[in-house]
Amino acid sequence: MDLRQALAALVGDRHVLSDPERKAPYERDYTGRYGGAARVVVRPADTAEVAGVMAVCAEHRAAVVPQGGNTGLVGAGVPRDGEIVLTLERLTELGEVDSAVGQVTVGAGATLAALQAAAHGAGQDAALDFAARDSCTVGGVVACDAGGARALRHGTARAHVAGLEAVLADGSIVSRLTGLVKDNAGYDLPALMIGSEGTLGIITRVRWKLAPLLGSRVAALVALESASQAAELLASLRAHAPSLESCDFFLDDGLQLVLEHQRRASPLRTRAPFYVLAECAARSDPTDELAQALAQAGIDDALLADDGTGRERLCALREGHTDAINAAGVPHKLDVGIPLDQLDRFLGQVPEAVSSAGGERAILFGHLGDGNVHVNVLGAAADDARVDDAVLELTLRCGGTISAEHGVGVAKAAWLERARGAEQVAAMRSIKRALDPDNLLNPGAVLSSLAARR
Repeated sequence: MDLRQALAALVGDRHVLSDPERKAPYERDYTGRYGGAARVVVRPADTAEVAGVMAVCAEHRAAVVPQGGNTGLVGAGVPRDGEIVLTLERLTELGEVDSAVGQVTVGAGATLAALQAAAHGAGQDAALDFAARDSCTVGGVVACDAGGARALRHGTARAHVAGLEAVLADGSIVSRLTGLVKDNAGYDLPALMIGSEGTLGIITRVRWKLAPLLGSRVAALVALESASQAAELLASLRAHAPSLESCDFFLDDGLQLVLEHQRRASPLRTRAPFYVLAECAARSDPTDELAQALAQAGIDDALLADDGTGRERLCALREGHTDAINAAGVPHKLDVGIPLDQLDRFLGQVPEAVSSAGGERAILFGHLGDGNVHVNVLGAAADDARVDDAVLELTLRCGGTISAEHGVGVAKAAWLERARGAEQVAAMRSIKRALDPDNLLNPGAVLSSLAARR
């Protein structure tokens, strides 16, 4: 029995895709920069089928790339050289919310929006939120330890994983879904899977920690002159607005691009170099709290919205950046973390770094509260890594990290040792070899030269 026949015997023939047209949606990532031909695309229905698929692939020494919603931006979820794509899209289980402990068990293929809806139905909240909520999956969110705007208050995905289930390279299953707050019996194997980008195991189910559902929200859009002024505003928000949930920023060139793409006028009377979008959430109306924090920062001209429609229109200015940038061309997307006291320096030097490396312009936006900057470079060829290298070099000079929440993938694998140091990467390689000695899981992602260093 050949590999395809063995896979079809496990999941059903219609769930093993070999036709080029049917495989195509799984073979290229959201940016359009990364991807290749998959040997086949296999669609298991549950953990047992994922385990069976991995056992068969291990027997045939066939490499596997796990894939969630395929919203990734670093090439971690798409094939490069004839690997099998294992999509988790059928693992959409949503268990009953346990309101007493504030947890729910969810399949890796369920979207973040589905998790949010289930939580809201039980008077709880999933806490994290992204613009890609309707298509990104819980398994993918955990696999890259994403955070989004609300990480300022709620932390990244890691803070919300009470346990998980995963399949290892040989088809064995590691499962810890009890959700016990205190459980320190042995090494925390599930924790290894968080942020591992499918290189150590395939996450199939997650025990998710929920947060209280806060019904009152208010957002404020503020025009500023610099990142330094924004840092002063953030300090005031932290001190005087304990209900602060997110604090994002974008620049004027990005705002103009979004306004043009959305065919709308700016809600602000004047233009400025720098904009901050802050949102507070509480059980009772946090408007006065936010207004006081703005006043303490010397802000006397801010646009506030406390109704759902108004907040959505303000948030669309930030969330609309990705679509507007993609409509302008195929961007080089870099997700970096910069210390707040270095943000002005970084923002000021990015344009020169990009232009000297062959890029036309860079659109920057991000999460002021945690230093996460999304750098989008337009005008560079898709396969030209010079702009990526220039931005990452500048990031390290500013004391930052090459990946804040999108992951390392294949896009930044060559930079991992410079970012983390030889000792840490050596330890990572040892863990990888222990769990996946044949390098079957997502080869080339995160640890790019594993095979050469065995």
